[in-house]
Amino acid sequence: MTAITSACVYCGTQTGRDPIYTRGAAIVGRALAEAGVAVVYGGASIGVMGALARAALDAGGHVTGIIPEFLTEREAVLGDVSNLIVTSSMHERKQRMFDMADCFIALPGGIGTLEELVEMLTWFQLGQHAKPIVLGNFANFWGPLIELIEHMRAQGFITANAPVHFQVAARAEDVVPLMTAKQPLCDAGKVSQS
Repeated sequence: MTAITSACVYCGTQTGRDPIYTRGAAIVGRALAEAGVAVVYGGASIGVMGALARAALDAGGHVTGIIPEFLTEREAVLGDVSNLIVTSSMHERKQRMFDMADCFIALPGGIGTLEELVEMLTWFQLGQHAKPIVLGNFANFWGPLIELIEHMRAQGFITANAPVHFQVAARAEDVVPLMTAKQPLCDAGKVSQS
């Protein structure tokens, strides 16, 4: 695996009910900047997204926001980012985020965050990429999804021939170390947890 120079971070434009979500995002943003890893994210100034981006920028990091034009007002674009890319569609946004990233991090968020994460898990399963995927499982946010994936494996829908691989960081401080750890990528989907 080549060195990780950029991370695509999927997360929500809401803050959520538990303050750990935005606190964790800020820790991750700062850690990415301190590790010299550029942040690629959805471009918003609000919610978990805003906390992530501001912390990375405050720590001297490079942040690229990618947002479709129709969301620029609704999600309050963060104008202070190092690079802002406005796309014509969600499909273009997601492709640009994929192309710019060496790995993927999913922090707490809503249905859009879930959809983006599941797409990257699917693309991994189909052999379209071999980039690390880390879930920031703060306050067990991703616990129900992890349980569902284990159920899919137990029922024979995730197999050694069609693996789903990701790592789980219970603490924000563990996200970047897990992201850069030399882990086997094709392990029939066994979940690595910190």
